[in-house]
Amino acid sequence: MTHYVFTPLPQPSLPIQDSTEHFPIARVFCMGRNYWWPEALIDGKAPEREAPFFFMKPAHAIVPAHGHIPFPSLTAEFCPEIELIIAIGKDGSNITEANALDHVFGYAAGLDMTRRDIQMAAKKLGRPWESSKAFEYSAPASEIVPVSKIGHPTSAALWLQVNGVDRQRSDLANQIWSVAEVVSRISHSIGLKAGDLIFTGTPAGVESIQPGDVVTAAIEGIGQLSVTVATDQHAFS
Repeated sequence: MTHYVFTPLPQPSLPIQDSTEHFPIARVFCMGRNYWWPEALIDGKAPEREAPFFFMKPAHAIVPAHGHIPFPSLTAEFCPEIELIIAIGKDGSNITEANALDHVFGYAAGLDMTRRDIQMAAKKLGRPWESSKAFEYSAPASEIVPVSKIGHPTSAALWLQVNGVDRQRSDLANQIWSVAEVVSRISHSIGLKAGDLIFTGTPAGVESIQPGDVVTAAIEGIGQLSVTVATDQHAFS
């Protein structure tokens, strides 16, 4: 039996729809730029695809997508981004696109919460994004729906509202890189493990929110969520 110098943090996990079991979370990968935003279009047309890129959040950033989340420190531009989450259920390295979906356990809806002013400053200086992405409560997520129940959706409406007003609205069919391509690409960089989550990028319409705002979002047939930005930050200290 292993003895630790202090009590380890609890294993982060997400509930599985219609099950008493939970999905244990290993690592959280996040993909950037997986939808064409208007400013990326050339004469209204999509340019050639560039190679996708990824950043990470800590596993403990994943929280249930209900109740309250705190407004984080060091930012004046706190932004929610609705994203499809891929839940990996089988280890694999150098996975081919043809075999990639065999490694997917299920899907969820999630919010990539971002300190956007910090992100923009980091991009301008050519620095990593983690300070804008990897903080507490930065990844609210719905329960996971297994592939055995829904298969691998390639088209489904996704949307995000703040206080009942649309901010983001698109369809999974508009993703630049498919689920199979995303899984394959990451696995050629770093071996995927059962328990890994992959956030697959967000549509246009990212804007900041304030304490007291209510964020509702959904991906049709996969998950829906609602979180409120707390006005009392001491409750999370």
